[in-house]
Amino acid sequence: QVQLVESGGGLVQAGGSLRLSCAASGFTFSSYAMAWFRQAPGKEREFVATISWSGGSIEYTDSVKGRFTISRDNAKNTVYLQMNSLKPEDTAIYLCAASLIGFEYERNYDYWGQGTQVTVSS
Repeated sequence: QVQLVESGGGLVQAGGSLRLSCAASGFTFSSYAMAWFRQAPGKEREFVATISWSGGSIEYTDSVKGRFTISRDNAKNTVYLQMNSLKPEDTAIYLCAASLIGFEYERNYDYWGQGTQVTVSS
């Protein structure tokens, strides 16, 4: 069955870094665009970044541009999110998702992971 398993979250001080990973199985990973979304307590889920199946097209939400980098390794069926210069407002559960369409719209994504908690202290 389809599985997306996130890892790499944790507690970090403001200004620090974390690298999230999402290991995929049960579908043809190299055919799917992948994305990271996040959901903070009491807030709606929001788009963070997406990468096309080839890695040739990448988009970020404005609040993370210049700080976060999404990448993928199709040989390892894994997508990554390198997060630098973290801020308290980045605190959220981070989820990865897979889509045959891509872009920043939740409705485009077919498969979702359970998420990994990222907490940034001030």
